[in-house]
Amino acid sequence: MRVLSGAMHYFRTLPQQWPDRLRKLRAMGLDTVETYVPWNLHEPRPGEFDFSGPLDLEHFLDEAAAAGLWAVVRPGPYICAEFDNGGLPSWLPGPLRCADPGFLEPMDRYFDQVVPLIARHQATRGGRVTMVQVENEYGSYGNDRTYLQHIADGLRDRGIEVPLFTSDGAGDLFLTGGTLPGVQATVNFGGRAGEQFAAFTKHRPQDPLFCMEYWNGWFDHWRDQHIVRDPADAAAGLDDILSRGASVNIYMAVGGTNFGFTAGANADGPYVDGAYQPTVTSYDYDAPIAEDGTLTPKYHAYREVLKNHTALPPLPEEDHPTLPAARLEAVDRLALLDCLDVLSTGTVRSAVPPTFEELGISHGLAVHTTRVSGPRDEPGMPLRAPGLRDRAHVFLDRQPLGVLERDTAEELPELRVPADGADLTLVVESMGRVNYGPLTGERKGITRGVLHERQFLFGWETEPVPLDDISGLPWGRPSALPGPAFLRTHLEVAEPADGYLALFGWGKGHVWINGFHLGRYWQTGPQETLYLPWPLLHRGSNEITVLELDRVPARPLITIEPAPSLGTPRESHSK
Repeated sequence: MRVLSGAMHYFRTLPQQWPDRLRKLRAMGLDTVETYVPWNLHEPRPGEFDFSGPLDLEHFLDEAAAAGLWAVVRPGPYICAEFDNGGLPSWLPGPLRCADPGFLEPMDRYFDQVVPLIARHQATRGGRVTMVQVENEYGSYGNDRTYLQHIADGLRDRGIEVPLFTSDGAGDLFLTGGTLPGVQATVNFGGRAGEQFAAFTKHRPQDPLFCMEYWNGWFDHWRDQHIVRDPADAAAGLDDILSRGASVNIYMAVGGTNFGFTAGANADGPYVDGAYQPTVTSYDYDAPIAEDGTLTPKYHAYREVLKNHTALPPLPEEDHPTLPAARLEAVDRLALLDCLDVLSTGTVRSAVPPTFEELGISHGLAVHTTRVSGPRDEPGMPLRAPGLRDRAHVFLDRQPLGVLERDTAEELPELRVPADGADLTLVVESMGRVNYGPLTGERKGITRGVLHERQFLFGWETEPVPLDDISGLPWGRPSALPGPAFLRTHLEVAEPADGYLALFGWGKGHVWINGFHLGRYWQTGPQETLYLPWPLLHRGSNEITVLELDRVPARPLITIEPAPSLGTPRESHSK
């Protein structure tokens, strides 16, 4: 049968919102929902699995069935999805995505957990799962057919009976590297369907036409603009696919959020191994169903197209209450360097600063300190951190000196040390790991040591700060140090509703609501507001905590805005 599908990631939307989004997806005229499965969230540490709460994949599949939808599931192990490390756990040793035992053994252990969950929901067993993917866009990364066959065999051996498929770009490189004999191939693109399908058919003449990712929008990077696609152009591209009798999966049909540290990154350049491009917190993707669940003009344009190819369910009623506008001042303040005793997982002593992976944390902060002998008063002796991933605030005897940054500012022009020496501290922040291309699997933190001019600085003490749990912050403790700081205020709510949180005039950092990590903010833009979903709120007082890394404004105001602001739009073209 022809599949009319739309992508929605259960891990980017809260469970209480799943029924609303799935119902709207069905009402658009689609009959199937597609989702990735993120290995790094389900196995955050080796052998520790989590399929509960927001990660309850089976609950999501049940909700999809209740909405009258079939399901396409893409368990990876790699998913890309602009997700941290492409969904691969940071603790994997490498090499990745090949038939190396160091990768296959943990992958098989993960498949032992996740594949039976999917198998229970197959259409062959009375469920609604109709297709399962083998890897993801593998031709963009490698050509190890033994590895792909191992995955396909592993899915079958663990109970998958419905059709398997691969998905890749339409070029020779991709389709010769990422497909398997006997496994249906599909193709991904954003436009020019005839040209793309012709390139696909050259390699797979017997396979039905299926665009597994119709890119009807795009994602955003920090320091760039908010990318959008004209609804009429996107609708014309969809109609072109369907008029050829092809199946389609609209990517994305439902926008979502990169909560916590889950946003990934890209690398620029012709071989996607160049300048670092971190992804923003919002994964709205200019989707027909927006990050907050509102129906966009693109949604209605798609319904006009889909009504010519299928019977349309009734249009759902829009009921989207939002919080009233508010201005809140963060009056409680606590310097980061004054609360390492409660945030650190334990001091680590080493010759050189360890990476995040060596510290056993995926993200957060690593606070490295060493003693530098003096005097060092000669001009022109820089402090250098080559290979830094990704930013480091530098302090000498706890006084800020400046910020080092990946690619653009990996050295401070000068470091002068008094005669009796000084304590040098680097507060290193990790941004998202690259999720596509040869840099997938990169290490985070200080990867090539710290140098004063040409001299390596040895003898470090490190405090790993994962920021997974900030409930123990010692509010009320005297704290007057400069530099990164936690700030706190409270939001009074009469009735939970969606909100849009802004930090105008702040620098860069993280926001928590009632202990839930909403994600990153950065004054570089384009994203100006963070989506605050209603299930995270309760009647009465709600705690908002901010970790500001760059600069605390003179008057630290947090505002609740009446609508989202994802930045100045830039029109994209069919890809």
